[in-house]
Amino acid sequence: MKFPDEPDSLCTLSIIEPIVQEVFELDCKNKLEEDFLDNLEIEDKETKVFHVARISKKNFTVGQKVLLQHSKLKFFPGKLRSRWLGPHVITKIFANGAVEIQSLKTKNTFKVNDHQLKEYRKGFQTEPVEIMDLEDPIL
Repeated sequence: MKFPDEPDSLCTLSIIEPIVQEVFELDCKNKLEEDFLDNLEIEDKETKVFHVARISKKNFTVGQKVLLQHSKLKFFPGKLRSRWLGPHVITKIFANGAVEIQSLKTKNTFKVNDHQLKEYRKGFQTEPVEIMDLEDPIL
């Protein structure tokens, strides 16, 4: 049997030290990777909570006026075309998030998802503006 202090031995310190060093470095890398993945998972959870809290809940009622998102907008040229159609009136609300709406122009009724709707707000009332002619000041 050969001992480490013998010169012919395979278990000399010059052979063992690099192996131990490599195992130590791999262990450190694995710990860093685990810490990184843990931090990434925590950040993902926090980001999800933040975004879920920012989602606005839409509460529609029967008889309310709404605008319908124009989903076929990509087929029309021009950047200034409105993304919303309407107004429409809600006639029925289903439990699964579907809403039955009726067009005010054509009186057609159809079902849509409530994500495609937004509340209709009537435009500003414009009042007549008084026009004043300014005169040159007397010096």
